Amino acid sequence: MDGLILSKAVVALSIFGLGLVEALGGVYFDGKRTKDDFTIELISLITLPVLIQPGIFLLVVGLMEALFPGLENSWAGVSIGLQILAFLVFDDLMQYWWHRLSHLNRVMWKLHRPHHVIEGMGILVTYRNAVLYYVLMPGIWFSAILIFLGMGQVYMFYLPVKLIVILLAHSETKWDRFLYRYRWLHPLAWVIERVISTPSTHFAHHGLTAEDGISHPNGNFGNLLFLWDVLFGTAKITRRYPEKFGAWNQLKEPWYIQFFFPLLRSKDPRSEFNSLVTQQDYDPTQDYKKFDR
Repeated sequence: MDGLILSKAVVALSIFGLGLVEALGGVYFDGKRTKDDFTIELISLITLPVLIQPGIFLLVVGLMEALFPGLENSWAGVSIGLQILAFLVFDDLMQYWWHRLSHLNRVMWKLHRPHHVIEGMGILVTYRNAVLYYVLMPGIWFSAILIFLGMGQVYMFYLPVKLIVILLAHSETKWDRFLYRYRWLHPLAWVIERVISTPSTHFAHHGLTAEDGISHPNGNFGNLLFLWDVLFGTAKITRRYPEKFGAWNQLKEPWYIQFFFPLLRSKDPRSEFNSLVTQQDYDPTQDYKKFDR
């Protein structure tokens, strides 16, 4: 557990550093964020790493100790390479499919919608989802099992690497522009953008509509590895960045409706948070068309 705290400290420092750079660059003062946006972003930023993930880990490890005590640390001797592969498959690949499902399933979309309704990018976007989106995320549960089996040391390094890649993919620092600027770096860019998530590929996922020729809101689902999108046919690489972001239904709801849905629901019949199934449900074939406010 001490190692996990250290890993999260590295991530926290990364968030602070990137957030400071973005703030100095005016990202959070451009008028795109409301008070509700800042509230759900900051609450989500704390809830997942401080409450949800540790809570799931304690629950799973406790159950495994009670039900399968003989399996504790039984895989500790597995090679580091295979342990990393286990986390890539049971955490990152599972998150790819979880993310993809959230864009196809009506109920799942509502849990993921807070991540997309914001009309801008930045590291604060990274964690914003309904609380149940993370509580039910299979990758967290599988990771807890792998840790119980003896892979905790590898997870201590895997976690910050993954989260830093994801944070950078959401960050307005757009670190990959450097690779695209110089022709001699293009071969390296070709490899990197097909292996891990970059700002260009992930910004495209957050783009408002595919009609701009850049955005790919129904693809580019990868978190750490963009390779999953390449393998499963959901990749789009343009080396460009959308100008408009958001979700097709731009109706704004209070942060607590977005965060606690479906425990709390909107009273507005136009809202996707009005019920589990509404007439304004997300249609994956419509590419986030702008909702008439």
